[in-house]
Amino acid sequence: MSKEKVIFFVIDGLGDEEIPEFQNKTPLEAAHTPNMDSWAKEGRTGLLIPVFRGALPTSEEGHFSLFGYNTAEHKLGRGVITAVGAGMEVNQGDVALRGNFATIVNGEVTDRRAGRIKDTTELIEAVNGMEINGVYFNVQNAGEHRVGIVMKGEGLSSDISDSDLHYAEGKKGSKEIKPLLQSKEAEFTAEVLNKFLNKAHEILKEHPVNKKRELPANCILTRGASEMVNFPSFEEKYGKKAACIAGKPLYKQIGRLLGMDVFDVQGATGLPDTNLKSKIESAREAVFSGYDFVFVHIKATDSLAEDGDFQGKKKFIEEIDKNLHILNEFTETLVVTADHSTCSLLANHCPEDIPVLIKGKGKDNTQWFSEKECLNGDIKKIDQRALLPKFVFQD
Repeated sequence: MSKEKVIFFVIDGLGDEEIPEFQNKTPLEAAHTPNMDSWAKEGRTGLLIPVFRGALPTSEEGHFSLFGYNTAEHKLGRGVITAVGAGMEVNQGDVALRGNFATIVNGEVTDRRAGRIKDTTELIEAVNGMEINGVYFNVQNAGEHRVGIVMKGEGLSSDISDSDLHYAEGKKGSKEIKPLLQSKEAEFTAEVLNKFLNKAHEILKEHPVNKKRELPANCILTRGASEMVNFPSFEEKYGKKAACIAGKPLYKQIGRLLGMDVFDVQGATGLPDTNLKSKIESAREAVFSGYDFVFVHIKATDSLAEDGDFQGKKKFIEEIDKNLHILNEFTETLVVTADHSTCSLLANHCPEDIPVLIKGKGKDNTQWFSEKECLNGDIKKIDQRALLPKFVFQD
């Protein structure tokens, strides 16, 4: 192989806080991870300082920051990523949003994911295609409880607030959309979106599908309003031919937006039952078929922590580690890190520093891989955006 090769694992939400049931260890510290520990001992470790603009880190900010992009400069938003990932067309002037079907009772959101509803086909059909004050609303499935929403019309702006408080203020609930700028475009967009969400709620609460559900998917929570922007591809930025292996549409679309070739791996679901072996074998095959950089996303660590299931998170970390033996003879660069930490006791993304290990770029005195041990690594604490340019792609 003439060029440097990198397999880059993003174990979503890997970092965590201490769990009393684990004798004040984190799920990563409590897990039995001989392969990651061996890689850490042979390589270097440190901590990444997460980059985020709101109250809590988001997946899209975390990934673009990991890949060295300035999200404040490029204003890459979850709405566009979600919508394009759902196969929707987003043009200049459109406003795209990420939405969740949720359960609302007496004006209070009791479940942000409506019991993680799987089939929303009929519900989407009931709310798709509305036109309000000259604005057309395209709504499409973005995986399970998630939807992409694209607003098409004149005089729109993405400078509006979220109705989903989960990330905006770290609370569960919903609120009225507000303009974030004093402009007629932002005020108009907020007004029209509020009308759409209210009308959607009236339709959904009476829908036959919801009459049968214990947790009715009777409202839509929105966040991440954004517009299409241009930015350099991964290959333009680093001169590396890149591939993406992921289960969930969001992460595949992040790869596509960065110009990566996206692999469809059989059994890659993004859930705890995802086919880890196939994903890791596919990453190895991609390297030997000519790719310089392979981004492998593993989701369930984040989902389990968001459900407060720290035992499940620990077990899933152990399952990941069991499958990493496939790469123990890999002689190029291996990176293991996360887009952000997810704290199980908070059941939420959290601003904790993110553990990172790099095998194949020197060695420090690290003995194993954990949040605390990474404090001793010679990478020390660095801005998320510095990882690739300063530590992975360095000569």
